[in-house]
Amino acid sequence: MIARSRWKRFASGVEPVSGNQLRLLQSGLEFFPALIAAIDAAQIEVHLETYIFNADASAGAVRDALMRAARRGIPVRLLIDGVGSRGRSDTWLAELEAAGVRVLVYRPLATGWRSSPRSLRRLHRKLAVIDARIAFVGGMNLIDDYEPVRFAQPRLDFSVEVQGPLLAHIHSSVRHLWRLVALTQLRAGEPPQRIEPTWPTDGHVRAAYVVRDNFAHRRDIERAYFAALARARQEIILASAYFLPGQRFRKLLKKAALRGVRVQLLVQGHTDHPFYQTAARALYHDLLTAGVEIHEYQASELHAKAAVIDGHWVTVGSSNIDPFSLLMAREANIVVEDASFARDLQRRLQQAIVQSIPLDPADWPQRPWPQRMLSWLAYGVVRLMLGLAGFGRWV
Repeated sequence: MIARSRWKRFASGVEPVSGNQLRLLQSGLEFFPALIAAIDAAQIEVHLETYIFNADASAGAVRDALMRAARRGIPVRLLIDGVGSRGRSDTWLAELEAAGVRVLVYRPLATGWRSSPRSLRRLHRKLAVIDARIAFVGGMNLIDDYEPVRFAQPRLDFSVEVQGPLLAHIHSSVRHLWRLVALTQLRAGEPPQRIEPTWPTDGHVRAAYVVRDNFAHRRDIERAYFAALARARQEIILASAYFLPGQRFRKLLKKAALRGVRVQLLVQGHTDHPFYQTAARALYHDLLTAGVEIHEYQASELHAKAAVIDGHWVTVGSSNIDPFSLLMAREANIVVEDASFARDLQRRLQQAIVQSIPLDPADWPQRPWPQRMLSWLAYGVVRLMLGLAGFGRWV
């Protein structure tokens, strides 16, 4: 167990708390039943935030649970993103509201969302808090594991079920954002009632709730990674669906590898954003040369945002290692200090690495020159866009 003073250094203004019970959930097979059961057991209130709310069977089961809760008189508040859920079903939303669910859209689209860098400041968090008693924090949207592209295996992603004192921070966070969005949209209505979080008394896990926003917590998630990477002495396993780190992040990975730490990156093999993947691949040669291992996941779509360091430090959440997550979007991660929890995630990530293609440091620079040129052109475009948005020093 690392000292309390070292914990305080991992992110400015973030204080870990002890006494939590955590359960790691992988993919929709584990996540959706747990979420639906918690909503069906709700007695006081339900808060749910998501980037994507898709019109499919899995998301539909969650929608039905939200409506059941609202019909029995439970206040249910659903906050969805204007870009991530731009393909949402208006019929579904009408049915939710008719059942009594209050729905808000974060930054609704007025024009094309690519027209301004400010339009990229999205709600990318995936959170649910029920009765201030149980919460779910992770990377899973409300979308079926096999949508929109069907693979033989489900989408690889994680969420953490939280019970314990950490609920006080998570519950306060979702209440605050709901009130803020309602205020900016001049949506009148009864504010969320003030309730005191409750939790089991036999939890033992030390964890923190870390957010990124555009106000007081601009760099907290990134700083949590920086501190953990700088302390690493044995092993770093990092999974990021969209991996395009800034200069300091890359430097810390390379320094860790050069001092003998085994660094394994798990990134997408199949991607829904080919341009973004092409740009990211421009960085691979430098990392591979420094001794960083890069594995492109092949079994299905990789959507995970998670890391295990030295067998005891863990983070799971919504934040990718890319400029969208670390500089623009609202994100939420759980950071955990617990060997048992770390072993569970480490085992699952190692299973995914086995199902991946390792990139060969000798062969990677020998790719056909058109591929290499396209990567650098794509990376140059990303740098230009970040510069125009005011983040030129980051890349």
